[in-house]
Order: sequence, then structure tokens, then C-alpha cells
Amino acid sequence: MQVAFLVAPAGVEQSELTEPWRAVNAAGGTPTLISTRSGRIQAFHHLDKADTFPVDLTVDATSITDFDGLVLPGGVANPDALRLDKGVISLIASFFTAGKPVAAICHAPWILIEADVVRGRTLTSWPSLRTDIRNAGGEWVDRQVVVCTKGPNTLVTSRKPGDLDAFCATLTKEFAR
Repeated sequence: MQVAFLVAPAGVEQSELTEPWRAVNAAGGTPTLISTRSGRIQAFHHLDKADTFPVDLTVDATSITDFDGLVLPGGVANPDALRLDKGVISLIASFFTAGKPVAAICHAPWILIEADVVRGRTLTSWPSLRTDIRNAGGEWVDRQVVVCTKGPNTLVTSRKPGDLDAFCATLTKEFAR
């Protein structure tokens, strides 16, 4: 199982990157860190700088044919930056069009809204995105983890770092199918 993790150069919530990364590794998969530019990305513990991580591929050098699924970690800054990048939006839409599973946590559904892939889907997120998801045609629910199979692919979503155990267990199960 080859899994792409898409992050902006600055602003990803560290636990929402590292915990799913470990879960993919533990499930025998291979995670790959993708960003909008090469070098290293900066992670945060909420508002405090945390570790940096090396980028494996840039968005423009990524082919979805090399991956079985996509993980979108949250934090506020990560999805806010990524949703402004046309290459990112195109890449995400390609995962949906190809029917490959996607997992998003916390604020990451902002990117899904920008890619216009939440219409008719049921998902969860950080509560402040509820109205954005509804306005984009999605159904927002307040649950620890949601698996939505309406549409061309499986979409796994969670609300926050406190949901990481359920998020990781669910995404590895769904991505292994």
C-alpha cells in the first residue's frame, strides 16, 4: 500500500501527520511526503513550532498512479495554504476521479471543498468547518470518524487530534481494501 501524504511547507499539525504515517507503516504500507516545494516542511503542535520533515516529492512531480490512497493532515495553516494551489486541487480531484481512497482530518476538508468533491458526501471535520461543508453540498456530522462511500471513492474523515486512534485504524483498514 503506497500512501501519499500531502502537506504545505509550513503549518501542518504534527500529530495529524506523524500518527497516520506510523499507522500506514505499521500496516505494511509505504508513506510518501508530498508538498508544493522541495526541501523540508514545518510541523506545529497547535501554534508552537515542532519538527521538520523532508519532502519526498513535489506536487508537480507526483503521479496518482504511484499511490493507492491520499492522506490530508490538518491544522489550520496546512489546508488553508494548500487550497490556494491549483496543482494541489487538481491532484486531489484526480484521486477522487480515479476512485482511490482519501482521508482528511481536522481542517483538511477545506481542501476537499475547494476541489469540489464534498457535494453529496457525509463527512466530519473540526466543528468550525460545518457551515463550509454544508454550503459546498456536503452533510456534516459530529462523529469521531466517518467513512463515506457515496461517490467514486471512499472518504475517511475525523474531527481532531483526539480522534487520531480511530482515524488511523479506519484509514488503514479502508486503504487496504
